[in-house]
Formats: sequence, C-alpha cells, structure tokens
Amino acid sequence: MRQRRLKAEINVVPYIDVMLVLLVIFMVAAPMMTTSSIDVPTVGKANTAPTAPLEVAIKADQTLTLTDRSGNGKEIRVDRKELPGMIRAAQDKNPEQPVLIAGDKNVKYEAVLSVMDELQRAQVKRVGLVVQTTGK
Repeated sequence: MRQRRLKAEINVVPYIDVMLVLLVIFMVAAPMMTTSSIDVPTVGKANTAPTAPLEVAIKADQTLTLTDRSGNGKEIRVDRKELPGMIRAAQDKNPEQPVLIAGDKNVKYEAVLSVMDELQRAQVKRVGLVVQTTGK
C-alpha cells in the first residue's frame, strides 16, 4: 500500500474574502463617524491671570498655601481638609473670584488633580491652573 504525502499549503482564499468584506464595511462606516477637535491652549498663548484671584500653591513637599490676591496677599498655610471651606467662605463674599492652582515643577500631577478634585467636590466654581509662559 502506498503512503500519501501531506500537503503543507494553506488555503488563503477565505481569509482574503473576510478581509475584503471588512475593508468595505470600514470604508462605508468611516465617513459616518463624527470627529471632534479640541482646542488646547499652548503655554505661549495662555490668558493672563484674572485680577485678584485666590491662589492655591502646592509646594514640592506637597504642603498647600492659600493666597488671596484681592486682600493683603499674605500666604496662609492650609491643610487639605480645610482648604475647600476657606475657599467657599471667600467665594461667598465674592462669587466671581476665581481660584488658581499653582503646582511646583517637582510635584506629581496626581497631587494637583487631587486638589482640583477636592475643590470640585466642594462645588467651588471658576478653578484654573497657573502656567509659566515662555519668553516668546
């Protein structure tokens, strides 16, 4: 009895058919997708700081200081738990007063986000970030 030789071939026709069907589906679906653009300001084009903001500074050792630029401008060292209450008290006097968060260069971004999150939970309005502009 004679032995049969095995063929080492792959039939690629079904794979090509599937690929062409997927190509047609994506070609038809792609124009229907809506794209959005996000205008992110660059540091060189950042707006100037509003007049008399409340400034929360996060130092390199993650301590917080609060400075009221409309008052005497004196830095007050605050605890994370009492920060939202102090800002809400200041904004009750002047609801349009913005809050700016200035993070030290060596502070992790997570620390800045946690302060922003705490202020958001306390329903503090008009919170922004301080950036250092380049000399352009």
